[in-house]
Amino acid sequence: MSYKNLDIWQMARVLVVDIHKMTLKNLPKFEMYETGSQIRRSSKSIRSNIVEGYGRRMYKNEFIRFIIYALSSTDETIDHLETLFETGSLRDQKLFEDLHDRSNTLGKMINNFLKSVQKNHKSSK
Repeated sequence: MSYKNLDIWQMARVLVVDIHKMTLKNLPKFEMYETGSQIRRSSKSIRSNIVEGYGRRMYKNEFIRFIIYALSSTDETIDHLETLFETGSLRDQKLFEDLHDRSNTLGKMINNFLKSVQKNHKSSK
């Protein structure tokens, strides 16, 4: 099995591409280097932390740590998205709601995945 088979990675992959495109097409130029840059980095971090955690899955504590990082990056991405919308830099409400809903769903999925890994970790002791 590969990390590419994980639903959380697949969803993060699509989300990071859509957020990247949103920052280039829907934001004012000055935001590309401000919050636009930050949201690109935080959304990419979700995906990379899932990959890095999966690579360390033989070491359960490290696996858990990187899944927590992915969850934290999801929260950060949601916060940047909300800031862009609240400040009027992202004006497309439908796009905002779509990205916000998918980010929240991904956060819930990562949280459930984390609980599953933690439960399996505790039962294997």
